[in-house]
Amino acid sequence: MKWLVIGSGAREHAIVRALKRHNNEVAVVCFGSTTNPAIQALCADYTVGKMDDINAMVAYGQLQQVNYAMIGPEAPLAHGVTDALQQAGIKTVGPTKQLAQIESSKGFARDLLTQYFVPGMPRYQRYDQVDDQVQALLTELDGEYVIKADGLCGGKGVKVAGEHLHCVAEALQFCHDINGPFVVEEKLVGPEFSLISLSDGIHCAHTPVVQDHKRAYENDTGPNTGGMGSYSDANHLLPFLTSEDVAQAQAINEAAVKAMLQAFNEPYRGVLYGGFMKTADGVKLIEYNARFGDPEAMNILALLESDFAVVAAAMAEGRLHEVPVKFKSLATVCKYIVPEGYPDEPLKGKAIDVSQVTPQQQLYLAAVDQQGDQLIMTGSRAVAVLGIGKTIEAAQQQTQTMAQAVTGPVFYRSDIGTQALIQQRIDLVNDFRADR
Repeated sequence: MKWLVIGSGAREHAIVRALKRHNNEVAVVCFGSTTNPAIQALCADYTVGKMDDINAMVAYGQLQQVNYAMIGPEAPLAHGVTDALQQAGIKTVGPTKQLAQIESSKGFARDLLTQYFVPGMPRYQRYDQVDDQVQALLTELDGEYVIKADGLCGGKGVKVAGEHLHCVAEALQFCHDINGPFVVEEKLVGPEFSLISLSDGIHCAHTPVVQDHKRAYENDTGPNTGGMGSYSDANHLLPFLTSEDVAQAQAINEAAVKAMLQAFNEPYRGVLYGGFMKTADGVKLIEYNARFGDPEAMNILALLESDFAVVAAAMAEGRLHEVPVKFKSLATVCKYIVPEGYPDEPLKGKAIDVSQVTPQQQLYLAAVDQQGDQLIMTGSRAVAVLGIGKTIEAAQQQTQTMAQAVTGPVFYRSDIGTQALIQQRIDLVNDFRADR
């Protein structure tokens, strides 16, 4: 079994590790946007190219005579890498270009799921340009709205009334700034969580739910980022969720997979990442991603007991129901160490030392280059550390110790996974109950 992994961040480091964990006979090659020295050390071969160069990816897969491919980031999926790999006879974990629109087009996702009566949808309207109807809807929603650019924007195409937008005039200006299609949605209130489901187009295997923290600074303040850290609980729920909440989210993911098959007669064979919110009116879908989350991949894949290479091959071949997908009953806390100034004006070209971090197998390299015996930060999230324990508190303490062992001009969020931050989510849910 020989795998091509596309992408070169910490998420892909976690994927490569998981593919090779159970069987030394599994070979992996990587097509990355940069050279990740940790991934390179695990791979039989490694090459660097652009994440929109589909022809180069296919040619590399053919040259390396791979059987399977797994796509890490969203951009290659949106450009149709799965279609091209499949045409070349390479079985791929990742949806086709058409189905990858579940992430690459917010309007596509909302329209499809609404058409097939998938539950958990907020009120929304999609627009191609700013007109009088946009202002009328914003006025009607009376400060309770979210505006989303329709396409991929690296997590920076969404603004929320009350947080980023403080009047209708500011909202209309953001719509103009998008300069393309956009969606206006009703604003949801509640704690967010991620449910990632593995799919072969018919069957789903659900992973433990995770909570991600997007804001750069302590106590969920500061600008949005790609994700500063995440945590999961040993019971595969979260402290503010019930098993019924998670069952609702699982049902929504399953319904979305079914809707795509019905609408396009094409199986969604890949990772479906639902961003959800627990509201006073039940679980609602915020958005979909068509691949593993980053950092959620670290939480989930570290807990996977089953052979990931076997599971992933079953996803690509439409027989996921034939293989067990089991996860350890342990808690995890992941934290990103990032360069000073991140995300707006990050330091670049500075050294970072991770040699004192233990255990090294719970360290994931992201935006770093190897120069001699030094790791040099390139400006985005540099490295991630993952704590694992019987409780969230134990996992958080391990993560904190690991993060403190990283030296350089960096920072990280020490509050992720702490009881104080989790309690805020519990209190919010309790407020829902009190209001009823």
